[in-house]
Amino acid sequence: MDTWHAAVAPNRYGDAPAAFIWYAIRRGLLWHDHLPWSHSWHGHRLHRKRRRRTGPSPETGSSEARPPLTLDQVLAVTILIGLVTLFVWNRLRYDLAALLGLLVAMAGGVVPPDRAFAGFSDPVVVIVASALVVSAGVGKSGVIGRAVRNLEPHMRTTGMQVAVLTGSVAVLSAFMKNIGALAIFLPIAMQIARRSGTPASKLLMPMAFGSLIGGLVTLIGTSPNILVSRVRAELTGTPFAMFDFAPVGLGIVMMGFAFLVIGWRLLPGGRQGAKPAAAAFNVDPYLSEVRLPVTSPLVGKTVADLEALGEGGVSVIAIIRELERRYVPAGHWTLFADDILVLQSDPHTLKAIMSDAGLRLEGAGKGLSKGLPASDIGVVEAVVMTNSPLIAHSPAELGLRQRHGVNLLGISRHGDLIATRLRNLRFQAGDVLVLAGSVDAMPETLRGLGCLPLVDRATGLERRRQEYLPLVLLALAVGTVALDLIPVMAAFFGAAVLIVLFGVLTLREAYQAIELPILVLLACLIPISDAFDRTGTADLVAEGLAVIAGALPPAGVVTLVLVTAMTLTPFLNNAATALIMAPIAVSLAQRLGMNPDPLLMAVAVGAACDFLTPIGHQCNTLVMGPGGYRFGDYWRLGLPLSVIVVVVGSVLIPLVWRLR
Repeated sequence: MDTWHAAVAPNRYGDAPAAFIWYAIRRGLLWHDHLPWSHSWHGHRLHRKRRRRTGPSPETGSSEARPPLTLDQVLAVTILIGLVTLFVWNRLRYDLAALLGLLVAMAGGVVPPDRAFAGFSDPVVVIVASALVVSAGVGKSGVIGRAVRNLEPHMRTTGMQVAVLTGSVAVLSAFMKNIGALAIFLPIAMQIARRSGTPASKLLMPMAFGSLIGGLVTLIGTSPNILVSRVRAELTGTPFAMFDFAPVGLGIVMMGFAFLVIGWRLLPGGRQGAKPAAAAFNVDPYLSEVRLPVTSPLVGKTVADLEALGEGGVSVIAIIRELERRYVPAGHWTLFADDILVLQSDPHTLKAIMSDAGLRLEGAGKGLSKGLPASDIGVVEAVVMTNSPLIAHSPAELGLRQRHGVNLLGISRHGDLIATRLRNLRFQAGDVLVLAGSVDAMPETLRGLGCLPLVDRATGLERRRQEYLPLVLLALAVGTVALDLIPVMAAFFGAAVLIVLFGVLTLREAYQAIELPILVLLACLIPISDAFDRTGTADLVAEGLAVIAGALPPAGVVTLVLVTAMTLTPFLNNAATALIMAPIAVSLAQRLGMNPDPLLMAVAVGAACDFLTPIGHQCNTLVMGPGGYRFGDYWRLGLPLSVIVVVVGSVLIPLVWRLR
């Protein structure tokens, strides 16, 4: 017990996950028990070894004499700590961090060079890529949007709007990638918010959380489900089936949905005061640049005069003059002709003040196709998706005007003060942009830029002949897998190919739908995860958990694993959490004489449920800008929902899956 307290003392070794790993190293330096589960690099068969008499007892995980810690185990633990540090540090993108981890593992001999790239051919990567293409195909259909619009007359209250939108997203997320399901309903929700006057902040976060819990119902709903199924296939030769997750997942969905329908009241209702129903979007004010022409009545007036004209709805953030020199003005500053004013305002106040003061939007009308009639130029609001090529680049670097034929007219970024010129601003996921360009070319341009238009797709502007085909192909894929006719990889790969073959998606759109950073992350972490298990390092970490778990009943062990995975996933990618925690859960189950299935289920649930931060999952990031959320807002709704997931999961998993 003294060794344990010394290892996990917070003031000495930091957070709990690091403490478990440190304790495992301390114990492993004295002894180490080889895993009774042995995995072959050239196959996934399970070999049961006989326990030694000096092996660990199921209650305490301790023994009297064990072999010393090996070099491979030291390297594996070091790589694990390094990866966790890089993910938490968040200075390197997660796919680059995974590539670096694989390189170090290969250089250190932990991962053999001939197996280092086996992850790229792993069925998990094929399933995830295929599911992304199928999800994009379903997203092109307007059937779902029209069905929701038909219900709109009955959604008179905010509670009913939350119920219909969140329930629809949760159901669809069970059968396609949750980020794809949310992307379908986000524009619909924004239009409903505009027409009803409901703050978008009341609708979007419940939808995002609904998409996360909806993915728990089926095998293909979320990446952690697919990954723990892979681990089970290695252990027993049989992966989890399509609806093996449903008994637990449906219970969590029902209880989570019941909470979200009433819990939306915990969310902020718009920090800029109540807006009339004509307000298009409830987001933070846009940052725009306008030029003060010689003919403007404000020439010679002060900054305070301009702000008074906007009746408190506009702020002059900066003035740019004298060859790009930027000034932060006081209210008494005089305005001169050709000044470039950086204004912060909502689009409607900005439009009114531009008309009254004769201001000209900087950049408007430049860089568009020559000879294009004014009636063919449109303005659209769009949110930057998490896989957008815009991220970390500026408009000047990307050449938005010259290469893509669109002008950036304004930007909103979830409450952050933007201190650079628009052309030098580096985009972030969740930014809401105001873009001007050709109406006909805008849909294709937005797809190429990785931006989601905040306009209802069910309006008929983009009617397609194959509206029902992607839904039929998705149903066929799910049905054939559920009936065990063909493997899930073959079913969804076939559906993805047919979606392209029948013209639902072009090849370019299909490739854009495949999120390469996610696939690279999976492909790199799979061999690292296998090495983590093969070298016995997972058993060392499980040793630390066993100190606590040995004093708990089996159901308490399920809760411990679920909470540990849920604690890690806000700091790591959910797929990374599943790949790290799954072998640890298996080793812990073996030490305690438990069935590994309930612990793998706990890993899947915990890794998929991050409700506390906007950065732990793409769905949370996607709604941050349009909803005008701040970082701390996620705790308001996310903390109670996390408690519900832990309680419901801890009750249902032992009921559905035998513990011994």
